[in-house]
Amino acid sequence: MLLALALLGAAPAWAQGAPADVRERQRVCAGKDGWSDPAPPVRIYGNVYDVGTCGITVLLLTSTAGHVVIDAATAQAVPSILANITRLGFRPRDVKLLLMSHSHVDHAGGLAALQRATGARLMASAAARAVLTSGKAAADDPQRTILTPVARVPVAGTVDDGQTLSVGPVRMLAHSTPGHAPDGMSWSWTSCEGSKCYRMVFADSLSAVSADSYRFTDHPDYIARLRGSIGRVAALKCDILLTPHPGASDMGERLAQRKPLVDRHGCVNYAAQAHARLDTRLRQEVR
Repeated sequence: MLLALALLGAAPAWAQGAPADVRERQRVCAGKDGWSDPAPPVRIYGNVYDVGTCGITVLLLTSTAGHVVIDAATAQAVPSILANITRLGFRPRDVKLLLMSHSHVDHAGGLAALQRATGARLMASAAARAVLTSGKAAADDPQRTILTPVARVPVAGTVDDGQTLSVGPVRMLAHSTPGHAPDGMSWSWTSCEGSKCYRMVFADSLSAVSADSYRFTDHPDYIARLRGSIGRVAALKCDILLTPHPGASDMGERLAQRKPLVDRHGCVNYAAQAHARLDTRLRQEVR
């Protein structure tokens, strides 16, 4: 109870009242893209909302049987995430399942606080579970030496590639996509508005980012894992693409209707860009 009161006490000023509005988020986030910069919530499609920050996507999928949240941004962002859930008319304690993209602090740093505040079950891949329960980065993570540790958090169970997790009618399909991080996971599901249904994909980051001392060319097996993940994302049935960093898929532009929200080539294009960036990185390493 004290934790919940403390978190609500730190909530941003817009936490009461009006429904989510894309224009409001644009105004609040103008010139901001920080991992912890509070942002008002926006509805994406059907039962899917972004309750995250100006710089990090946190997805809320709702149902009458309970809700699912994917990712948690940073620990500092959790008060605004909880306030956003409440503002939309939902109760944080009705969040039944927490999922994640990968275990870096900008996406998983808030999982411990969010799990305590909601009481939800956290499910993660075996690789992510090792990081979350120890607070230590994976030994094979290209960013290991520069990562900020995440707060340790209990994991209720592990998720395998191709496994489906459900909360009521919400059915989430897991896709193992290691590369940006060794424990990367992408998710797909179907959301509807009336009779119009779209296949939604929350594709994990696919960028080849590392500490300065790390050379991908010294780790051909890791390159192969990343290329495999890029190929898997490209092959997904994908009407609406969402990403952990909203700018990676132009989410702001698409929600504002300046670009199409529905794009059946979204995953293919996202993967192609990742392939091109990886090839550029590898060429730079051999110069």
